[in-house]
Amino acid sequence: MARTKTTNNSAATVGFEAKLWAAADALRNNMDAAEYKHVVLGLIFLKYISDAFEAKHAELDAQRAEGADPEDPDEYRAASIFWVPKEARWSHLKANAPQPTIGTLVDDAMAAIERDNPSLKGVLPKDYARPGLDKQRLGQIINLVSDIALGDSASKSKDTLGRVYEYFLAQFASAEGKKGGQFYTPSHVVRVLVEMLAPYKGRVYDPCCGSGGMFVQSEKFIEAHAGKLGDISIYGQESNYTTWRLAKMNLAIRGIDAQIAHGDAFHNDRHPDLKADYVLANPPFNDSDWRGALLKDDKRWVYGAPPAGNANFAWVQHFLHHLAPGGIAGFVLANGSMSSNQSGEGEIRKALIEADLVDCMVALPGQLFYSTQIPVCLWFLARDKRGRRHSSAGPAPDSIRGRDPVSLRDRRGHTLFIDARKLGTLVDRVHRELTDADIAKIAGTYHAWRSDRHSGESRNPAEYQDIPGFCKSATLEEIRKHGHVLTPGRYVGAAAQEDDGEPFEEKMKRLTATLYEQQAEAAKLDAAIAANLRELGYGG
Repeated sequence: MARTKTTNNSAATVGFEAKLWAAADALRNNMDAAEYKHVVLGLIFLKYISDAFEAKHAELDAQRAEGADPEDPDEYRAASIFWVPKEARWSHLKANAPQPTIGTLVDDAMAAIERDNPSLKGVLPKDYARPGLDKQRLGQIINLVSDIALGDSASKSKDTLGRVYEYFLAQFASAEGKKGGQFYTPSHVVRVLVEMLAPYKGRVYDPCCGSGGMFVQSEKFIEAHAGKLGDISIYGQESNYTTWRLAKMNLAIRGIDAQIAHGDAFHNDRHPDLKADYVLANPPFNDSDWRGALLKDDKRWVYGAPPAGNANFAWVQHFLHHLAPGGIAGFVLANGSMSSNQSGEGEIRKALIEADLVDCMVALPGQLFYSTQIPVCLWFLARDKRGRRHSSAGPAPDSIRGRDPVSLRDRRGHTLFIDARKLGTLVDRVHRELTDADIAKIAGTYHAWRSDRHSGESRNPAEYQDIPGFCKSATLEEIRKHGHVLTPGRYVGAAAQEDDGEPFEEKMKRLTATLYEQQAEAAKLDAAIAANLRELGYGG
């Protein structure tokens, strides 16, 4: 089973983040969530880099006698800390928060940070001085962000602001409804992908990375399993410019070094030569506006040209194009991708199956996303199912390694199906979340099937077994018999009913007697209704 030390960020269990959100949202007035998002997240980012700077500044100030210069930008760059010029420091902004010029001062601060830190060029919002933004409310938000409890250490401030940033991203996604889905994938869904792929080391790629949630969870996974920041190389791309800026800030606030490009991955692939060990992605569902007609003969369509009216299988083949020989891809798609035969999609899916690329399929419950109520599924594709761990992806740490990597399960000709539709817990009227136990159950089943995790204190791998109603290891021949449809419900069958101990004959007698009683009662009610109708003059 997967062993994690992750934090439960459920909307139902967070503490100060929820209070902070409520206070910040109260200042929103008539502003749209999409617009307000950049106001608040920009300030949180500014607070974060200013705090990290101030902590280093104090440290250097204490070392003046040894020659340290707290106003030397190179001292900060050497420690991977953003240099913050005087006009951009939080103390300066807080002191001027009540002033009507605060909007201009924040814009100047953002511009100064971009000027002195080239990696942030074009990333930070710089429209706080616009007339439509109430400067009194802006000052109140600055005071609110100033009160976030940070403690003394830089690591604690990073964690606190990281949590606030992630929580606010989720809340803005919820507030924006369908539009929010463009930049945010719920963290519990991302965690399922990350826990199943287990990206310990190597190149991780997301060509539609939104605000960068896949990368954040990958780094959290590594840290939770005794790895260190930087064990993976991160490559991303995002077509929406404002979302790309969010991703840059989201990763910078955690000190994650990543190559995140702006542009359309189909028409302007910014990492054309990349071969990734892991692909993690949540592409737009059933995108019909991807200009596929312009890419009819693209070299990526090895398994068939995807329809111009739906980008699902264009994304699948884009992922495969960038997958290293021993790589594995995990991604979210709409349920229709598992069974659709429209516009050649069935033929592409058949080709993928016959090439033995499909490693695992997971059906998820509905109501997990802010952008849609429809249920979705997870696809896992593997280039090599012989069970060998490739060196580029690195070995698993001793803490979770099951046995020698070369003896992993040979999965050729087999696909694991997991039906997780009954998992998850409603956290409000329309949103469901997967709990830590749900995530561990899904990921643990996959790792047991692959034989790459030990069970408890044992050095032996956890045993995999088909569980009716939940999981099934199916052969290629079985998938052919189902017309190359990949819906897990077709394979896992019905869940076994618990034996209640009542002998069959006795149960049938009891149920038959109950049926006769109910039929007799129904006859009495029918007679009473007929009598009443006759008294009203409607009887026959």
